Amino acid sequence: MTHKIVVGFDGSTSANSALAFALGLAKTNGGSIVVAHVLEWSPYSFLTPTELEERHKRRKEELERAENAVLKPVLDAVADSGVPVTSALKYGHIADTLCAIAKDAGADQIVIGRTGHSSLSSRLFGSVAGSLAQAAPVPVTIVP
Repeated sequence: MTHKIVVGFDGSTSANSALAFALGLAKTNGGSIVVAHVLEWSPYSFLTPTELEERHKRRKEELERAENAVLKPVLDAVADSGVPVTSALKYGHIADTLCAIAKDAGADQIVIGRTGHSSLSSRLFGSVAGSLAQAAPVPVTIVP
């Protein structure tokens, strides 16, 4: 059985530590990695059609920026690691979306860093790590 690991990645120091940990695990177990970046998205149902159109345009631009600024550099950096690495870029609630990515990819583990770029929002609404620990369909490893 091939070990597939989803790594929640936001470009932070902690996310880089999580990726390094996952690469080591994948090398040891002959596994592969899905580097997953999730952009927060809160659906508003009260927007006008014009506002929705503008919002979707911004969403497309944000996805392109994230692809070029976050995912492409990390994929280039691990290209010679000897581990098969793919990526996933989605909008949504981070913990829920990482769970969905893990299910869709057939992953058997999720690895995340202990802290990311959203420290203020995590204090207000709860951490991604805490949410994942409660909802993930597979084991979650939190890397310091």
